[in-house]
Amino acid sequence: MFLGRWVHLVLGGALLTPFFLLATLVVPLAFDDVNPFSDFPWQFAAFAVALPLAALGALLFPLLRTLEATAARSLCGLPADVTAELTEEPADSWAARRRTALWFVAHLTAGGIVSGMTLAAVPAAVALILLPVADPLRHRELGWPNLAGGLLGPLTGLGLLALVASTTWAGGRLLARTAPTLLGRTPADRLAAAERRAADLASRNRLARELHDSVGHALSAVTLQAGAARRVLDADPEFARQALLAIEETTRGAVAELDTVLGLLRADGDDPAGTPVPVPVPALDALDTLLDRTRAAGLRIDPDVDDGCGRLPPLVSREAYRIVQEGLSNALRHAGAVPVRLRIALDADELRITVENPMQRNKAVTPGDTAGGPPRPGGGRGLPGIAERARLLGGEARAAGRDGVWRLAVRLPLGTSR
Repeated sequence: MFLGRWVHLVLGGALLTPFFLLATLVVPLAFDDVNPFSDFPWQFAAFAVALPLAALGALLFPLLRTLEATAARSLCGLPADVTAELTEEPADSWAARRRTALWFVAHLTAGGIVSGMTLAAVPAAVALILLPVADPLRHRELGWPNLAGGLLGPLTGLGLLALVASTTWAGGRLLARTAPTLLGRTPADRLAAAERRAADLASRNRLARELHDSVGHALSAVTLQAGAARRVLDADPEFARQALLAIEETTRGAVAELDTVLGLLRADGDDPAGTPVPVPVPALDALDTLLDRTRAAGLRIDPDVDDGCGRLPPLVSREAYRIVQEGLSNALRHAGAVPVRLRIALDADELRITVENPMQRNKAVTPGDTAGGPPRPGGGRGLPGIAERARLLGGEARAAGRDGVWRLAVRLPLGTSR
């Protein structure tokens, strides 16, 4: 840890060098007959002028926060929980740039002091330690006439080494303590990160809903068609052939639906040419195809659809299609080949969707139950998905069983979607 912090501080001294050289050109412009290279006191003046120049450079170079955070993470010996606080993102906001500038000035200040002490005090300390035993040093004029004999020279040398070590320790500890505050995320950074996570989560939920409602519907239909074909394969080959044809058409449609869903992943971006990627989305104008495909799976559907549904806002029409699709899939999975009543009514300010079907064995449907088969592992996402679609549009969805009838009722307002 100590060696890493020393290297980190020496790196700060090296980063200070170009600003210090620039300051040695600025100081003589303000004061006559001044040479910072030969006049020792004016070197401190040049050092003081170099630090504001370094702060200005940090303000104008957003990527500096990434570089400094990487160096601090590698060399400062920070604990894992503190390291996790450091950000690798450039300082885009002025608040983040100001924090980075403060860190950069602190790094260069401590680094300049430790680098100067390393270059001056360490060789002097070595010479003092070797003074009693090195004959050439005893006879050379070193400016330390009273240290030529005894242990005073080595003790002084050890004291200088201790001073360098303690200064390095103090500077490294100071930088380590301020790193999370100055190189960590600002409140604006945290808010932006939370917004990105929320957007990613919303995108994943959107994809999950589309996969569940589109591909899940097709697979439910195919499962019932395959089961029916298997049961009558020997007794009614023609029916089995028709079932296999329906399976072929359903799976072909499922592949197209899958392409559509995967296209949703690209809907928020552009293609390599820079133009938005078009995403075909099924809507209520494709309702007849959906009903025919579902009837082929054995469901008997009695539809009552308002003629004005073809003029719905695109978003409402798309979500309504998915809700109807999942409602029919729910009847297929849980009740089997039963009669289903579908009502889609359009009022002045809302769209109402109702799906009713008899419940299997006169019991309430619970998520995961499957008509004619064992419970499905991982099931039960359809109704929450419908409720989420309705809620995103400002509507509501209710589903319950009563008197042997399962009823799904959804209300979608139109005013917020036009």
